Amino acid sequence: MDKGTRGKGTMKGKTDDAAKKPGKARVYVTLKPGVLDPQGQAVAGALLRLGFGEVADVRIGKFIEISLCGADAGNERERLAKMCEGLLANPVIEDFRIEYEE
Repeated sequence: MDKGTRGKGTMKGKTDDAAKKPGKARVYVTLKPGVLDPQGQAVAGALLRLGFGEVADVRIGKFIEISLCGADAGNERERLAKMCEGLLANPVIEDFRIEYEE
């Protein structure tokens, strides 16, 4: 994620004609650079022990799909960002990215 949009999220694929059609949002939540990832370190260690010596680093994140119905196209981007900031991501240690699919 670009430093200029860190914590703000980004959105792709939205058109105004689809204002009331159901859609799906995909939210990717990742740890910010510099935040320790003990789960990722454990997975990296296990992969190395299994013989995958090419693994240099593993970072564990979250992938969330949200089905949207009857959302107002005008404020959908803001609503999705508020969902992420308020519940889906911890803005202190995590970044998020939003993609939208009709």
